[in-house]
Amino acid sequence: MFVSIAVDPGSEGRAKELADLLGQYGFDKVQRGLWESAFISPETLNRLKRDLDRATDAFDRLRIFQFPMEGTLALTSLRDKKWRRMIARGAGTGEAGEPDGSRSRNARQTPRRRPAGSRR
Repeated sequence: MFVSIAVDPGSEGRAKELADLLGQYGFDKVQRGLWESAFISPETLNRLKRDLDRATDAFDRLRIFQFPMEGTLALTSLRDKKWRRMIARGAGTGEAGEPDGSRSRNARQTPRRRPAGSRR
């Protein structure tokens, strides 16, 4: 699976720590704050996410792009110590092979849980 990780650290010390961690997992730095790997298994990626969660705080931001994941693009982001995930499915095609313009309907975001006691 191809994985790209955009890193926006809260401090220079954290940037070095995250760079070392991503290097240990075999990611290559392709530009400032952007790391990529074309050869990572889903199990290794789950382990990396746990390690990233432990190594970050509320001032750090991460975006993880995974392709393919069940034929889709998965975007996972960490902001304010909360993980969010969005799945983008490919647009359908018309008879002539042209896009049908339904891309916005095909992207969905994982619903957030409501706080206890809140109403709908």
